[in-house]
Amino acid sequence: MISPRTPPGVLELLPPDQAAMRRMLDTVRRSYERFGFVEIETPVFERTDVLLTKTGGDTERQVYFVQSTGAIENGSPPEMALRFDLTVPLARYVAEHQNDLTFPFKRYQIQRSYRGERPQRGRFREFYQCDIDVIGRETLSFRHDGELPAVIAAVFADLGVGDFTIRINSRTLMRGLLESLGIDVEERQADILRTVDKLDRLERDGVAAALRGDGVPAAVAEAILDLAVVRRVGATAAIAHLDAIPPANDLVRQGVEELTVVFSTLEALGVDPSVYALDLGVARGLDYYTGTVYETVLDDHPEIGSVCSGGRYENLAGMYTSTKLPGVGLSIGLTRLFWQLREAGLVAAGPTSVEAYVTVMDDDGVRAAMRLTTLLREAGVNTDVAPEPAKLGKQMKHADRLGARVALIVGEDERANGTVTVRDLAANEQFEVAERDVAEAVLTRIRSGAS
Repeated sequence: MISPRTPPGVLELLPPDQAAMRRMLDTVRRSYERFGFVEIETPVFERTDVLLTKTGGDTERQVYFVQSTGAIENGSPPEMALRFDLTVPLARYVAEHQNDLTFPFKRYQIQRSYRGERPQRGRFREFYQCDIDVIGRETLSFRHDGELPAVIAAVFADLGVGDFTIRINSRTLMRGLLESLGIDVEERQADILRTVDKLDRLERDGVAAALRGDGVPAAVAEAILDLAVVRRVGATAAIAHLDAIPPANDLVRQGVEELTVVFSTLEALGVDPSVYALDLGVARGLDYYTGTVYETVLDDHPEIGSVCSGGRYENLAGMYTSTKLPGVGLSIGLTRLFWQLREAGLVAAGPTSVEAYVTVMDDDGVRAAMRLTTLLREAGVNTDVAPEPAKLGKQMKHADRLGARVALIVGEDERANGTVTVRDLAANEQFEVAERDVAEAVLTRIRSGAS
């Protein structure tokens, strides 16, 4: 007999936790749609030549390839692979359908991705990503770079997970500042930015040592770190700091101008200034980011790390089309976030989707219970019903385990009187109501959360 067990690196939940995860997904979806983003889905697998155009060696080693038994027997190389994120499939999608889309194209996508991570606590091989991106044709206003953190601010406020900070920087500005320090080779700049991006994990001394180990002179390494620790909360402080940066070269001037637009947009949209900051320590190591970059952290739980990240990319779809399609995007890794919040006690399980449970007291009451069940369902109440008569205590225990808010009893006395007994399982109280009024009474109890 085979032992039933899940594969390593997946998060499989019991119904109460699944309900909590679904509430988070629904909250994110509602927030995205409020800001005018439209939903798309892409296949779980892509053609290998499409998917691997933007991967580095480490990412490619984590890709799951898809191959039929026949292809394996024939020794054919895999033509398909599971997506490892939603950004590359988006680039393919926009390039393929650009003549049928309206630009700027504001899309959201909530789907699972797959990556061959080494199994460990909090790291998953199958995980939900909740992405938003705005794609332009040829050009894209940097006001969209300011709109995206406004969306994320609304999402995390709605999730109710405590105080958070959206940290914002510009790779353009950082490249210009590095150039002003004598580091003017783009590949060298990229290496340094990847090292600076480890500041949260290694702290200042560790990053300084790593920079010196990469051949950066000690004085230059200290100057880089002096820049990286700059943090200004809110639009007013951020713009004041940007205005004070000497315009050492074109990249610095461009980065300052772009970030000024970002923070001015956040201010114009009325986003609480305490939830976002200019943070020159945010670098985002991925090379396809070319301008604005973002990281979001929970203030009371810095050990969780970034819970939402992304940035601006000028031509991610360049491998698939000659049309320039600049974009800016942010992604919430919801599976990892949910797991971490649950571990920290910040997510409550349940209730499930079952709102009411109709008991069956005896054979003569089966039809009355079924009639009541239909009445409640037609009124919009998610209702389950006992299939057979059983002891009331057993049925109540079952209703409670299902996560139902109320249980309904139609015994011999209730049938004779044309009434229903409604037991509120959360408040541990019950009342009797006329059958014709039961749907309204149940809906009121469920919606109000009365106890």
